[in-house]
Amino acid sequence: MNPIELVSDWFRDPANWSGASGIHSRVAEHLQYSLLALLIAAMIALPLGLVLGHLNRGEIVVLTIANSIRALPTLGLLTLLVILAGIGLLPPLIALIVLAIPPMLVNTFEGIRNVDRFTVDAARGIGLRGASILWRVETPVALPLILLGVRLAAIQVISAATIAAYVGLGGFGRYIFDGLGRRDFGQVIGGSILVALLAIATELFFVALGAAVVSQGVTRRRKKILTSTGLGILPGVRRKATS
Repeated sequence: MNPIELVSDWFRDPANWSGASGIHSRVAEHLQYSLLALLIAAMIALPLGLVLGHLNRGEIVVLTIANSIRALPTLGLLTLLVILAGIGLLPPLIALIVLAIPPMLVNTFEGIRNVDRFTVDAARGIGLRGASILWRVETPVALPLILLGVRLAAIQVISAATIAAYVGLGGFGRYIFDGLGRRDFGQVIGGSILVALLAIATELFFVALGAAVVSQGVTRRRKKILTSTGLGILPGVRRKATS
């Protein structure tokens, strides 16, 4: 039987859609691990990136932290945490938090730091100071890059949350690890497809969120920058003919 038939039979099996090990339950478990890790990582990375970017300091610290964390192998870190903390939710949760911090931290820092200085000076000129400039001027302008960092982190965490099954927890990784143990390759492929679909849905969610919350003025300004610098012509944006 070829892989397409195997995975088709697996998805059509009613037993895989009900009960504690059904797809609906595994979706909830996978999202639970992922959202919890993202929330904790955001509480660490976003404030740090906002403050350091606003002060325009700590570039070496941010890049060192991000690059050091990226160099850590997720599965190796999980194994070490299991040895230190034992079996449970804590080891995979820490591993996912560590994975999520770098993109959010770097993108937030760079987004705030690279806000046009003329815009910041204009804000000071109308009497804004400190935190007011950060929240009312810099953050809205940097929001597209901040959301990009959160989006990248979310996709990475969704994809890596399968490691929770490595220590006996649930989620889509259960299908992959159990399928490998039983040599049930339809289940392995089905679990992998579910992870990929959830990652794609996460990508689409953040694209829609960005379109909903980012100021149209910021969006238009980004289009002008891309067009004027020759980085590409966006859909609906045409260059004027030159004589």
